This record gives sequence, structure tokens and C-alpha cells, in this order.
Amino acid sequence: QVQLVESGGGLVQPGGSLRLSCAPSGRFFTIYILAWYRQAPGKQRELVARIADTGSTNYADSVKDRFTISRDNAKNTVTLQMNSLKAEDTAVYYCNAYLRGPDGLGTYWGQGTQVTVSS
Repeated sequence: QVQLVESGGGLVQPGGSLRLSCAPSGRFFTIYILAWYRQAPGKQRELVARIADTGSTNYADSVKDRFTISRDNAKNTVTLQMNSLKAEDTAVYYCNAYLRGPDGLGTYWGQGTQVTVSS
């Protein structure tokens, strides 16, 4: 069973920075896509950023030029560097992985980490 372990959330003032990290554990063969989603209270879960095994990245318009997603293929980890944080970035952030495991292709989610941007 694959599990995604997230770390790095917390409380930060507007304009500040946070870094989120996620590391899959368990048995798997290839991680194709790693991504971060977020869900604010009363809103649907939305894609923040994703990165493919090729290094190709996609970002939500709302975070472009402020957030950077990166991955370490040797360690199978993904990091989201969040700069110039705004109050509207407040949400629970979820790590997501699309990978091939012993049972074939599948999508996995972390439990989420709270990010609160407030003065």
C-alpha cells in the first residue's frame, strides 16, 4: 500500500514563505506525476501545481510566479516552495501521486497539511 507523507504546513504572515514536502512510502515502481492540490473551506479541491517525471510543470494561474514545484527522482520526493503568500492561499494542501505499483496504475492522496496565511 502506497502512502504519501506530507510535511511543512503552518501559520505564516502575508508576504511570507513556506515549503511543503511529500514523500511516498511503500512499494511502487514508477511515479509519473506528483502534484499539490488545495481545498479552502467551502470550496472545491483545486490543482495548485504538478510535475511530471519528465520535469514538465503546470501551475494554477493564481500561484504562477509565486510557487515553485520540484521533485527529487532519486528520493521520490516533491516540494512546493510557496513565496509571497496571500490570505487566499489559506487551505488544506494535499499531495497527489500518479504511479505504477504492484497492482498497476493508481492515484494516491496524502492526508493533507494546513496552510494558514494571516497576520
